[in-house]
Amino acid sequence: MADLIGQLVDLVGRNHVLEGDDVAARPAGWRLGPSAARAIVRPADTTQVAAVLRLCHATGQPVVTHGGRTGVVGGAVTTADDIALSLERLTEIEEVDVANRTMCVQAGVPLQVVQERADAEGLLFPQDLGARGTATIGGMVATNAGGNRVIRYGMMRDMVLGLEAVLADGTVVSSLHKVIKNNAGYDLRQLFVGSEGTLGVVTRIVLRLRPKPRSQSTALLAVPGFSAVVDLLSELEAALGGQLSVFEVMWDDYYALSALTAWRRRDAPLEPGSSPFYVLVESLGGDAEEDGERFTKALGAAHDKGLVGEAVIAHSEQERLNLWAVRDNVECLHDLDPVFLFDVSLSIGDMQDYVAEMAEGLGARWPEHRLIVFGHLGDGNLHVVVAVGDGSDTARAAVETIVYGGIEQRGGSISAEHGIGLEKRDHLHHSRSPAELALMRSLKRTLDPDGILNPGKVLDD
Repeated sequence: MADLIGQLVDLVGRNHVLEGDDVAARPAGWRLGPSAARAIVRPADTTQVAAVLRLCHATGQPVVTHGGRTGVVGGAVTTADDIALSLERLTEIEEVDVANRTMCVQAGVPLQVVQERADAEGLLFPQDLGARGTATIGGMVATNAGGNRVIRYGMMRDMVLGLEAVLADGTVVSSLHKVIKNNAGYDLRQLFVGSEGTLGVVTRIVLRLRPKPRSQSTALLAVPGFSAVVDLLSELEAALGGQLSVFEVMWDDYYALSALTAWRRRDAPLEPGSSPFYVLVESLGGDAEEDGERFTKALGAAHDKGLVGEAVIAHSEQERLNLWAVRDNVECLHDLDPVFLFDVSLSIGDMQDYVAEMAEGLGARWPEHRLIVFGHLGDGNLHVVVAVGDGSDTARAAVETIVYGGIEQRGGSISAEHGIGLEKRDHLHHSRSPAELALMRSLKRTLDPDGILNPGKVLDD
């Protein structure tokens, strides 16, 4: 191992191979403790990434790729036997093509930097999530991240026109295409989108940008029931003519908990407990005056139909940020520790019964449990947070049986946007058939025959 570390130092420089306390100082994900790894290696570019992987492949050294380390399913967790490959130095925006509306970036560029650069060029990179300041584009590609605007723009894979990846043996596969339509054989880029670093290391990405909206309208709505939430979604999609970009639903338990810390409750934009559901909606359009009027009329029509009670419309950017503060205040979940976090997907029509079934199952075993639900309901994604007063592995297994059992029988997914990582690996069969799992294992063996890339994640060893 000393010889391997020395060779890695020769490849990337002494200052870019971290060991000991420098490793332990870095958590491997949100709410996770110190990392354990033989070393953290920080290459400067694709050439150095390829050289590091070539060396590790030759010695059978397991490698776990690190991006912004904002994941919640243990996809970047390392053991004391692993080398962590951090892409934090790959931070260059290489090109912005305004005419073609594309941006070529290295994998370590944070999401917020891409958003700000696109905005400066009069364009929009529509992907957005709460960890925008830390989450990196490479990590978001590797996990096929979702976010707040999937209902209109799609998942991360819909933003990727081309990419470059390095295979386990150091081979560089470059598919840095800038065209939207490319039907030339197999779509190799999609092998790596959502692969969580198990098939290759994504190093450069060509992103698809969109025209910068000229209007943005945001409102927080109190909604009297779940059937009204479903009807409201249909009503706004029809009335806003494709401009609806956000439809975030908060059950009252989450809204009350978030408002308590984000707004000291009494200052909350809508009174917690006054409604069973709160919906944050946002539209993006091309005419500031007309779109704002259309947005207001759509909300008025929804109110007249009994779909909306009280409503708060943002009239400034600060007011808009204030409304978003309640939805994005996931740190409030620390107040319930220990908690188990889930990220599931299912048909909107199944959600009400699913949540009720979960509450019944949890209540039967833990009468004092807390069940917190919120999410991107417009695209079928719910975030489920469960606290039963016990953070043990036994309690987790029992809670997972309740949460995932209801998903499988409804044909949903155990992971809507967070990935599988280590935490959900043993439950993947709830969402994938035996034939699908066999094909996934076949791909893994083909691209990483020695199993050195993120071993034990997504698929068992």
